[in-house]
This record gives sequence, structure tokens and C-alpha cells, in this order.
Amino acid sequence: MDEAAPIRDFEKLLRESIGLSMETVGASVIRHALKRRMTACAIPDLHAYWAFVTSSPAERQELVDAVIVPETWFFRDREAFSAMVRHVTGNRSGNRPLKLLSLPCSTGEEPYSIAMALLDAGFPDGSFRIDAIDVSSRNLVHAERATYGKNSFRGTDIAFRDRYFEACDGGFRPHGIIRRQVRFHLGNLLAAKPQAGQDNYDVVFCRNLLIYFDRETQGAALTRLRQMLADDGLLLVGPAEAGLPPLHGFASVRFPRAFAFAKIETSPMKCVEPPVARKPGPVPAKAARAPQRQTASKRPAPRPFAQKPVPQKPQTDSPDRAAASLAAIESAADAGRLTEVNAAVERHLAEFGPSPDAFYWLGLAHDAADAMEDAMRNYRKALYLAPDHQRALAQLRLLQQRRGDHSGAKALADRLDRLAKRSDI
Repeated sequence: MDEAAPIRDFEKLLRESIGLSMETVGASVIRHALKRRMTACAIPDLHAYWAFVTSSPAERQELVDAVIVPETWFFRDREAFSAMVRHVTGNRSGNRPLKLLSLPCSTGEEPYSIAMALLDAGFPDGSFRIDAIDVSSRNLVHAERATYGKNSFRGTDIAFRDRYFEACDGGFRPHGIIRRQVRFHLGNLLAAKPQAGQDNYDVVFCRNLLIYFDRETQGAALTRLRQMLADDGLLLVGPAEAGLPPLHGFASVRFPRAFAFAKIETSPMKCVEPPVARKPGPVPAKAARAPQRQTASKRPAPRPFAQKPVPQKPQTDSPDRAAASLAAIESAADAGRLTEVNAAVERHLAEFGPSPDAFYWLGLAHDAADAMEDAMRNYRKALYLAPDHQRALAQLRLLQQRRGDHSGAKALADRLDRLAKRSDI
């Protein structure tokens, strides 16, 4: 793929469509998805693919599906489901059905786990309803087909499979009493508009989504979540996102390792509106020059542990292989497979040399495991190589806040603000 190609135009398209930020996920992930779709469409030229994707809603959805990497399993982070049961049991009033939301729902394991947890807790069939929303049509097809292999059943406690699943071709399928509690929808959080008179959700699972947004979009997303949540509702986020809700009108409920939050009754921070979606336009005539502004003049100085560069691979081969390697690291980090992340990062560094993105994903995996010092050390390695690495800056800022180092967090926030202003020039 031409390194001078206007990747930023595709990043803007994905940001306006689903809120995805290249500064958060890394350009390599988007390049890898573009390569897959261009190969599938037999379109070798990036400009030709831009013309195709901007004229075809179906292909835009295919590109979204290629970017989204599903990584989930049943009862992932069991403490979150325990917190949900504890909350709805203690706060339920009247006979109205409970309303719960799983967003993003990925391939269905999370909403079906919610249903199993509530049935196990004594909530009868029909006493609750689960809305499950995802931006990936491919994920939703898998979720509604509801056939799961061994990768969806992890850990040692899978007794629920005997109670709620039946064997079928290709794996296991949840019983009808589980499937009928869940309604799947294609959509995304930033497009969700609260409707007057509509009951809000008693519980919202929104885990491992905010980490893929930039700071502005995180604020917009949390504003939407606050609007969608009942006044006495419960919001559950991912471990690496736990520093965000308190900045936007939520307070921790302090269920151990559940990363659960409730609304603060006082007025929240000023609402941040999401970016306004615009109809994609043609590639600017001089778009091919844009990457030069990102890469040419502001490379960080060489660092001590980067003084032995790996021999350069041919230009036609290494960028795509490096992108695939980083995408695999991202998938393992998102799944919390720390051992696998460590091994994948070591392989990546050995083959491609020091990488700020590899150190970032390793830091994020340690962050998810509450290994704060290891997480901070790897975020700083990323910043050592790339001082303007916005994703590492943002996550390190959140960790500083969690540690109570407000002056350090403010300094990092100021750096992020300066970077944002510079990028607008």
C-alpha cells in the first residue's frame, strides 16, 4: 500500500461513521483493514477504493466489519455480572420488566451471559429485556445464529453450558429461553438519540468501547450513556476505561473489580456533542501530501534502547506484516491475554524494532489487569519513542488521576490539548 496515500481520509470516514479514532487504534490497524477490503474487492488503487467506498453503503459497512475485531467470551469478567445482579436485586421496584443494554454486543456472548446471570438469580422468563447493539453487521449475524465454539467458553467454571446450551453442528447453541430475552440491533452509541417518554435502561454494559475513541468522542459517548441510563441505573465499563466516567457525571459504585458507576445527582460536566456525520466527499486533490505532515520533521530523537535498528525489510512487504503483527497484539491485549501479549510484543520488537504502538498495547493489557506500574512503564516507553503518542498520553493521564497525581495528570492533559490544537492548524 502506498505510504503517501490519504489514510487520514479513511480515518475521518470511520470517525464520522462509528467514532473510531486512528490516534487511539493506530494507523496500522486501519491500513490492515483497507488492505483486506481492497483485496476482497480486487481494487489495487487506494484512490479507486475511496471512490468505491464513498459511493457504496454496503462497502462502508464491510470496511467497518473489517476494522472491528471481535474478542469476547461468556461471562468475561464475572465480577461485572455479579455487580449487575446485586444492583438490580437491591433496586428493583414494581413489576415492570427490567431493561438492560449491551453495547457493543459483539458476537452475542455478553448479552446472553446477562440473560443467564439473571435467570440464575431467580428473575423469571419475561421479567427482563436485553437490547444488544453493535456497529458490525457480521457480528450480529454470528450473534443471531448463536452457535459458539470452545473459544467462547474460557476459564474453569463453565457449568452454565450444561444448564443453558445444547450441542449442535459447529459447537453449542443457547436454549430458547436465553435467546428470546435478547433483541439485536445494528447501530452505534453516538447515533443513539434519547426519546421523550421512553424508559431508560436499568443497567448498561459498555465495556472496552471508549478506549477506541479520542477524548472528545469519549466525552460525547459518556454524555449519551448518561442520557440512556435510568437515574438509579448502573453503568459497567472496561478496566482500562475506569478513569473516564468520573469526569463526566458518574461516581464509582465500588463493587470490587466490576468497574461499575452510577449517575451523580448534581449537574454533570458540560455535555459534549458527538461529531456531526457528513457525507463523505472526494479525496482532496493534494491529499497525498498529508502523511508528510505527520511523519517527516518531528520524529523523536534516537533513544538508548533503540540504537540497534533491525535491518530494513523491502518496502512492499514489511509495512503490511508489521500492521498484521500489531493487529494481533491489539487483539490479545483487548482479550486480557497478558502472556500472549508479552510474547507477541517480543516477537514484534525482534522483527521490526522498537515500536510505540507495541509498547502502548502492552501497557493497555497491564492496565486491564490492574498492574499499574507495569502499565505506566510501557506507556512511558511508547512516549520515549514517540513523545506525541496521543493514545499513550491519554491512558497515562488516566492512571495519574487514579493514583491521585492531579498535577501530573493536568500536565499530560495540557500536552494533549496542545497536540489537538496543533493538528487543527
